Amino acid sequence: MTSPATADLRWLARAVELSRNCPRSGTAFSVGAVIVDAQGRPISEGWSRELDPHNHAEEAALAKLPAGDPRLRGATVYSSLEPCGQRASRPLTCAQLIIAAGVPRVVVAWREPDLFVTACQGTALLAAAGVEVVELPELAAAAREVNAHLLER
Repeated sequence: MTSPATADLRWLARAVELSRNCPRSGTAFSVGAVIVDAQGRPISEGWSRELDPHNHAEEAALAKLPAGDPRLRGATVYSSLEPCGQRASRPLTCAQLIIAAGVPRVVVAWREPDLFVTACQGTALLAAAGVEVVELPELAAAAREVNAHLLER
């Protein structure tokens, strides 16, 4: 049986891998997301700009599931970057979408740097809503590498 820590690393590494599929942008991060059910099975995946030029990874992954999907109540969202807490292109942030879906746990590799948004509040919003937030900084370098073109300005 796989330990929870090993499973977290595995699924978060998959999210980082998915972020490599993102169409490159000079104005947005490349992010991947995986949603895993309570039994440890992947139920959805997505990446930034996958379905639409304004989609974020978590938004794309959630959009592939039916509204009110009961599996989300025991799921974990794995995201290569902290879910957004502020957003100009949509009425709801990724943190709000995750909270509204009833997802109890989020695992991230990298906190959003002050590039497009100062002091991203995604993880703070999730935690305030009772969502468990876990950060695995051992995968942060891989998530940053996908976004090196933004960070080398």
